[in-house]
Amino acid sequence: MMKNSPAPAQKYTDPAGGFEYLVLTVRPGQSIADARRELTEHAEYGKWELRTTRLYFGGVRRYWMRRRVMRVASTLDVYSS
Repeated sequence: MMKNSPAPAQKYTDPAGGFEYLVLTVRPGQSIADARRELTEHAEYGKWELRTTRLYFGGVRRYWMRRRVMRVASTLDVYSS
């Protein structure tokens, strides 16, 4: 694995709050432009919004993104024949 490869995103669901969260971790060696590009792609195509940004000692950055959980009721009549 390459040193500058992005860390995998972790996904969490908060059933009580009605949101699901995506946590992106950016290592110190990864460029900010790459991190910004990844955040933008998640926001545009996955409908995520940036919730919190943290900068830790050592240069690790974490971005928490969230989106509403959409509950969809089925419109198909399964039992009709």
